[in-house]
Amino acid sequence: MWSRIADKLKDYPARIKVVRLMIEYGLGISEDGKVVVGPVEIADSSLARAAGVDRRVVRQTIQQLLGDPTLRRIFTGLKPAGAFLAPIAKELGYSVVEIRADPSAVGILANAAKIIADEGISIRQAVAEDPELFPEPKLILVLEQPLSGEGLSKLLKIPNVRSVTAY
Repeated sequence: MWSRIADKLKDYPARIKVVRLMIEYGLGISEDGKVVVGPVEIADSSLARAAGVDRRVVRQTIQQLLGDPTLRRIFTGLKPAGAFLAPIAKELGYSVVEIRADPSAVGILANAAKIIADEGISIRQAVAEDPELFPEPKLILVLEQPLSGEGLSKLLKIPNVRSVTAY
């Protein structure tokens, strides 16, 4: 998805910054051209500050996205995925496992889920960072309880896994 979007905006690096931020945080566009997170409107100036661009760039970006039928469908349909629990996992009594692996490898999540399930642990949340948006993407798993040392060792043995971090 990202490569198609970036290709349409290739002549506008500031607009790419805006779009990257929108995708990362699930910011969509309402039918009337407002930047939104669910039902909450986001001011152009707030998005501009976060992206490090002028507010006019945000408005030009929105106009370009709405003017292209494919981009319009993507951004008017884009919704946030919900609360990311990893930063507050400890406060919730959960643990987190981060897996770094070859992003093109197949079966990383499936194999990790099997290892975790074999220990009788529930996965509360799974987030796979998009390799087109993150230079070092990770699979982040929020678990109901910590995985055993043996379980962590098994995760490291999954083909194409480079590292595993638990906290």
